[in-house]
Amino acid sequence: MDRVKDKVCVVTGGARGIGESIVSKLSAEGAKAVIAIDMNRENLNEVEKKYRNVEGYVVNVTKREEIEKFVGEIKEKYGRIDILVNNAGITRDALIQKMTEEDWDMVIDVNLKGVFNMTQAIAPVMMENNYGSIVSIASIVGEVGNIGQTNYAATKGGVIAMTKTWAKEFPRKGANVRVNAVAPGFILTPMTEKMPEKVLNSIVEKVTLKRMGKPEEIANAVLFLASDEASYITGHTLSVNGGTIL
Repeated sequence: MDRVKDKVCVVTGGARGIGESIVSKLSAEGAKAVIAIDMNRENLNEVEKKYRNVEGYVVNVTKREEIEKFVGEIKEKYGRIDILVNNAGITRDALIQKMTEEDWDMVIDVNLKGVFNMTQAIAPVMMENNYGSIVSIASIVGEVGNIGQTNYAATKGGVIAMTKTWAKEFPRKGANVRVNAVAPGFILTPMTEKMPEKVLNSIVEKVTLKRMGKPEEIANAVLFLASDEASYITGHTLSVNGGTIL
């Protein structure tokens, strides 16, 4: 199927894990161009080789001047940006008594302000063209909290709140711009694969489907919300967690 046929897509954190799966899915579904943003040029080179119509850009989502330059280049090249997937994110876990201000600031900067920066730069392009779909990656942690993740939970809860706000703001003058979020549960990624087996087993016990999720299962949800199949869905957070929250 070509569910995003001829669309110009931007995916942050697009060089590995869930981000790469999203890039792969959009590329396979007929996108005109999938622009993968990441901080690692080497990983971006690999992604460019693996998938058709994928372009890699090194952009720091916390640096507004880099984002403005990037958006200007894409707008000049394609005249539009149809789909934005805010996926870039980091963790710096610690109990609140031990969490440093640096670790708080870093996670807030990437996971929350980074989503704000990218959306603020790209949403006007979508509104000018009267078309756009924004999907931001939240988390089950933003819905229910998690021990040792005060900073991460705050950012992901914030992503859900911003999603609802933007869903109300962007179409006010009639622009067909939708904003949604996907909240993954526990997904097998390079990040989670480093966890001890004992911890992974305890996580799986909490999941109704008794397994970790796969990155492509998150990519499927993102594809649906980004595509015109979800044309009457906005302001929604789609939880993809295997029944961890019921």
